[in-house]
Amino acid sequence: MTTANITKVLLSLHGFHSSPASLKAQQMRDYLLLEHPEIHFVCPQLPVYPEDMWSVIESVFKQYDKCKIAVMGSSLGGFLATKVAQQYAVKVVLINPAVTPNILLDFYQGEQIHPYLQQPYIINSDYIEQLKALHVEKINYPENIWVLLQQQDEVLDYRDALKKYKQCKITCENGGDHSFIGFERYVAEIIHFLY
Repeated sequence: MTTANITKVLLSLHGFHSSPASLKAQQMRDYLLLEHPEIHFVCPQLPVYPEDMWSVIESVFKQYDKCKIAVMGSSLGGFLATKVAQQYAVKVVLINPAVTPNILLDFYQGEQIHPYLQQPYIINSDYIEQLKALHVEKINYPENIWVLLQQQDEVLDYRDALKKYKQCKITCENGGDHSFIGFERYVAEIIHFLY
């Protein structure tokens, strides 16, 4: 399929130290192939540094600039998708989004090896500053955002997202975990919301 034939794109942004092979991305890809083949699914492997992650996102918007683009993002991908929603005024779905990853990842300072890229890199003050540069203080298009939360998220405090996205559509479930158990229950509704 050439870019010229594509009218709708779903950009999926995975979380920290994750990959396009994540279960949620696979579930959405499979659903679209079966039910909505007209929607082109794009799930890039994000690089290790936040400013490079943003460059990849910008390149997708440039490549598909004639298309209707929507975004789903999980965890750190949800943080990035929030920035996308403000910059491009597109619809996004956030799954257990990281609200302040600069604070969370401050605890990970030092040398890292990305588990999928097998690439060594360093989380230091420069990395944290790159994250801060992508932070959205005020949500300007709350009607474009749907947030899916599970209260037993063992990585992030769901209450931070409840506060940040209070003007947006929110689904908050008891139980669950950071991966958002049972995500496949929402794929059809997500597509309906996004398009």
